[in-house]
Amino acid sequence: MLRLSSINELKKLQKALLDATDENIPCIVIPTGTCGQASGAGDLIRVAKREILKKGLTKKVHLRITGCHGFCQMEPSVLVEPRRVFYPKVGLKEMERIVEAAARDEVLTDILFVDPVTGKPVERQDDIPFFNKQVRRLLACSEKVDPIRIYDYFKINGYSLLAKVLTKGSPGWVVEEVKHSGLRGRGGGGFPTGLKWELLAKQPGSRGKFLVCNADEGDPGAYMDRSVLEGNPHSIIEGMIVGAYGTGATEGIVYVRNEYPVAVKHLNIALKQARQIGLLGENILGTGFSFDIKLVKGAGAFVCGEETALIRSIEGKMGEPRQRPPFPVQKGIDGKPTAINNVETWANIPLIFRLGAKKFANVGTQGNSGTKIFSLVGKIKNTGLVEVPMGITLKEIVYDIGGGSPGKAKIKAVQTGGPSGGCIPSDMFNLPVDYESLADAGSIMGSGGMIVAA
Repeated sequence: MLRLSSINELKKLQKALLDATDENIPCIVIPTGTCGQASGAGDLIRVAKREILKKGLTKKVHLRITGCHGFCQMEPSVLVEPRRVFYPKVGLKEMERIVEAAARDEVLTDILFVDPVTGKPVERQDDIPFFNKQVRRLLACSEKVDPIRIYDYFKINGYSLLAKVLTKGSPGWVVEEVKHSGLRGRGGGGFPTGLKWELLAKQPGSRGKFLVCNADEGDPGAYMDRSVLEGNPHSIIEGMIVGAYGTGATEGIVYVRNEYPVAVKHLNIALKQARQIGLLGENILGTGFSFDIKLVKGAGAFVCGEETALIRSIEGKMGEPRQRPPFPVQKGIDGKPTAINNVETWANIPLIFRLGAKKFANVGTQGNSGTKIFSLVGKIKNTGLVEVPMGITLKEIVYDIGGGSPGKAKIKAVQTGGPSGGCIPSDMFNLPVDYESLADAGSIMGSGGMIVAA
C-alpha cells in the first residue's frame, strides 16, 4: 500500500480514486453486518461473484460488500446503485436474476419491497417508509464503503477533513468547532463532547494523554455501535485522530467486547491499513503530529460500560467502578488524563467537520443537535437500526418507521436506556426523544436501545 508522506499526497490519491470511478456503472451492494451474515448474505456474495465472472460482466456491473444498512427485518437484502433499487429477503435464484438485471440496467418488479399499507411495490430504497422517515447521516455512509477497503473510505472524502484540520494547524479551533456543533455524548450520559475535549486539552500533557472509544455495548437489544464498527471503522479512526490533534492526546484505545468478532476483525484491518498508509503513528502526513490507536478486547462484563470500570479493565485490573473525583479527564488510564466517548460519538466527528458545526446543528433541537441511531426491536413490524433527528417523537419512531405492532395486540410501551432506563407507556408516545424529555419521563436515552412491548 502506498505510504502518504504529506497532505498534498493524500489529496492527490483521493482525486485519482475519484477520477477512476464511474458512478454510472451499476453496482450491486450486499450488506453483510452480523444480521446479514446470519440471514445468508455470504451465500448471496458467492452467487453474485460466480455469476459476474461466469457471464463476463465485470465491466458491466460492480459488486460492493458493506456493513449493515439498518433494515434488519428484510435481510438478506440487496441494493443496486445508482438507481437505488432495493430487493428484500433475497434468495439464491433471485440473486442470479439480480446480477443479470443489473447488468442490463433493469428492475425486477416481482421481487421488490411491497408497501404493507398500499400493497404496491416500491422500487427505490429511499421511498420505503422505513427509510424515508429517517435522516441517515452515519448509516448512509455504511452503504458506500467496504469496511476492509480504506480506498472506499477515501472515495467518500474520508480523511479529507483530517487534511483540513492539519492544514489549519489550530488545535483550539478543533475543540471550538465541536463545542459549536452541540454534539453530546451518544453513550448515555449526554455530556457535551466539546466541553469534555476542552477539559482534556487544558490538562498538563507532559506524561501523555489518552483518548478512548468505548465500544463495550451492553444494553439489551442495543447493537448500534457494533454495526457502525462493522460497517465503517475508518470513521471512528478519523474521529479519534482529529480528537487527538485538538486535545493533545498521544495514545488512543478502542475498548470493544470480544463477543463482536466481525467488528474486531474489521477494526483490526482498518487500523493496520491506516498505519501502513501513514495516517496513524509517528509524523502523520509529514506534519510532526503523532498518534496511534490500539484495540483492547473486553470480556463482556456489563459494568465495564461505566468509564471508571472500563479504565480499570484496560489497565488489566478487575472492572470495578471507582469514586469520582478525580474524574478520568484528570486521572484516567495509568494516572494520565483520559477522555472517553462511545462509537457513535466518534463517528459524528468527521461529519461535523465535513458539514461545518452550524450545518451539523441544524438537525435536531436546541441543546440536542444532530441525529441519533436507535436499535428498534421487540413487538414491532420493522426491526432494525434507525437514524433520526434528536427531538423526534416516540410515536413517529414506533409507527411511521417501525410500522406499529406486527399482530393484533396493541403496543403498550417502549423501554429505553437499557437496565438503567425505564418503560414509557403508549399514552406518552408524543414525547420528544431527547435527553431532558426522557429523563423527565423517568427514563434515559442510554446508548440507544428501544424495546417495544405489546
